[in-house]
Amino acid sequence: MVAATRLLRGEGHGAGRHGGAGPLLVDMAGADSAVRARVLVAGRVQGVAYRAFARDVACRAGLRGGVRNLDDGRVEVEVEGERRAVEGFLDALRAGPPLASVDRLDVQWQAATGAQTDFRVWY
Repeated sequence: MVAATRLLRGEGHGAGRHGGAGPLLVDMAGADSAVRARVLVAGRVQGVAYRAFARDVACRAGLRGGVRNLDDGRVEVEVEGERRAVEGFLDALRAGPPLASVDRLDVQWQAATGAQTDFRVWY
Protein backbone atom coordinates (compact mmCIF):
# COMPACT_ATOMS: atom_id res chain seq x y z
CA MET A 1 0.00 0.00 0.00
CA VAL A 2 2.96 2.34 0.46
CA ALA A 3 3.54 3.86 -2.96
CA ALA A 4 6.09 6.48 -1.98
CA THR A 5 7.96 6.97 1.26
CA ARG A 6 10.33 9.52 2.70
CA LEU A 7 12.81 8.97 5.50
CA LEU A 8 12.94 11.95 7.82
CA ARG A 9 15.76 12.63 10.27
CA GLY A 10 15.62 15.37 12.89
CA GLU A 11 13.88 18.64 12.05
CA GLY A 12 10.74 18.26 14.10
CA HIS A 13 10.69 14.47 14.16
CA GLY A 14 12.39 13.62 17.43
CA ALA A 15 15.21 16.14 17.29
CA GLY A 16 15.19 19.23 19.38
CA ARG A 17 14.72 19.76 23.07
CA HIS A 18 13.94 16.11 23.81
CA GLY A 19 16.75 14.47 21.84
CA GLY A 20 16.69 12.37 18.72
CA ALA A 21 14.14 9.64 18.32
CA GLY A 22 15.65 8.23 15.15
CA PRO A 23 14.34 8.30 11.60
CA LEU A 24 10.65 8.38 10.75
CA LEU A 25 9.30 6.65 7.68
CA VAL A 26 6.40 8.61 6.19
CA ASP A 27 4.02 7.45 3.44
CA MET A 28 3.83 10.41 1.06
CA ALA A 29 1.08 8.93 -1.12
CA GLY A 30 -2.42 9.92 -0.04
CA ALA A 31 -1.22 12.76 2.18
CA ASP A 32 -4.83 13.88 2.70
CA SER A 33 -6.40 10.44 3.13
CA ALA A 34 -7.90 9.36 6.45
CA VAL A 35 -5.57 7.25 8.59
CA ARG A 36 -5.38 5.83 12.07
CA ALA A 37 -2.29 5.75 14.27
CA ARG A 38 -1.64 3.91 17.51
CA VAL A 39 1.09 5.73 19.43
CA LEU A 40 3.05 4.71 22.52
CA VAL A 41 4.77 7.66 24.17
CA ALA A 42 7.72 7.03 26.50
CA GLY A 43 9.48 9.43 28.84
CA ARG A 44 8.24 11.66 31.65
CA VAL A 45 4.67 11.73 30.34
CA GLN A 46 2.52 10.89 33.36
CA GLY A 47 1.66 13.43 36.04
CA VAL A 48 2.56 16.34 33.72
CA ALA A 49 -0.84 17.00 32.04
CA TYR A 50 0.19 15.05 28.93
CA ARG A 51 -3.25 13.48 28.38
CA ALA A 52 -5.02 16.85 28.65
CA PHE A 53 -2.45 18.36 26.30
CA ALA A 54 -3.01 15.57 23.74
CA ARG A 55 -6.80 15.93 24.00
CA ASP A 56 -6.65 19.71 23.52
CA VAL A 57 -4.34 19.50 20.49
CA ALA A 58 -6.42 16.70 18.92
CA CYS A 59 -9.69 18.55 19.43
CA ARG A 60 -8.30 21.75 17.88
CA ALA A 61 -7.17 19.72 14.87
CA GLY A 62 -10.54 17.96 14.50
CA LEU A 63 -9.06 14.52 15.20
CA ARG A 64 -10.83 11.54 16.76
CA GLY A 65 -9.64 8.90 19.22
CA GLY A 66 -8.37 8.88 22.77
CA VAL A 67 -5.45 8.87 25.16
CA ARG A 68 -4.74 6.87 28.34
CA ASN A 69 -1.98 6.23 30.86
CA LEU A 70 -0.45 2.76 30.86
CA ASP A 71 0.68 0.92 33.98
CA ASP A 72 4.30 0.88 32.73
CA GLY A 73 4.58 4.70 32.74
CA ARG A 74 3.95 5.24 29.04
CA VAL A 75 0.96 6.96 27.45
CA GLU A 76 -1.08 5.30 24.69
CA VAL A 77 -2.77 7.40 22.02
CA GLU A 78 -5.14 6.22 19.31
CA VAL A 79 -5.85 8.92 16.77
CA GLU A 80 -7.69 9.08 13.48
CA GLY A 81 -8.14 11.78 10.86
CA GLU A 82 -6.60 13.23 7.74
CA ARG A 83 -2.97 12.16 7.39
CA ARG A 84 -1.52 15.69 7.46
CA ALA A 85 -3.49 16.55 10.61
CA VAL A 86 -2.36 13.33 12.29
CA GLU A 87 1.28 14.01 11.35
CA GLY A 88 1.01 17.52 12.83
CA PHE A 89 -0.51 15.99 15.97
CA LEU A 90 2.44 13.59 16.22
CA ASP A 91 4.81 16.57 16.05
CA ALA A 92 2.93 18.14 18.98
CA LEU A 93 3.10 14.84 20.92
CA ARG A 94 6.88 14.79 20.43
CA ALA A 95 7.16 18.24 22.02
CA GLY A 96 4.54 17.61 24.73
CA PRO A 97 3.41 20.05 27.41
CA PRO A 98 6.01 22.15 29.29
CA LEU A 99 6.62 19.70 32.16
CA ALA A 100 6.88 16.60 29.94
CA SER A 101 10.04 15.06 28.55
CA VAL A 102 9.31 12.79 25.60
CA ASP A 103 11.99 10.17 24.97
CA ARG A 104 10.31 8.17 22.20
CA LEU A 105 7.15 7.82 20.11
CA ASP A 106 6.38 4.42 18.66
CA VAL A 107 3.83 4.85 15.86
CA GLN A 108 1.84 2.08 14.17
CA TRP A 109 -0.08 3.27 11.09
CA GLN A 110 -3.40 1.59 10.37
CA ALA A 111 -6.43 2.02 8.16
CA ALA A 112 -9.06 4.44 9.45
CA THR A 113 -12.05 2.77 11.13
CA GLY A 114 -14.41 5.66 11.83
CA ALA A 115 -15.14 4.11 15.24
CA GLN A 116 -14.66 7.31 17.29
CA THR A 117 -16.57 10.55 16.82
CA ASP A 118 -14.47 12.75 19.13
CA PHE A 119 -11.23 12.68 21.13
CA ARG A 120 -11.32 11.70 24.81
CA VAL A 121 -9.15 10.95 27.79
CA TRP A 122 -9.74 7.27 28.60
CA TYR A 123 -9.43 6.03 32.18
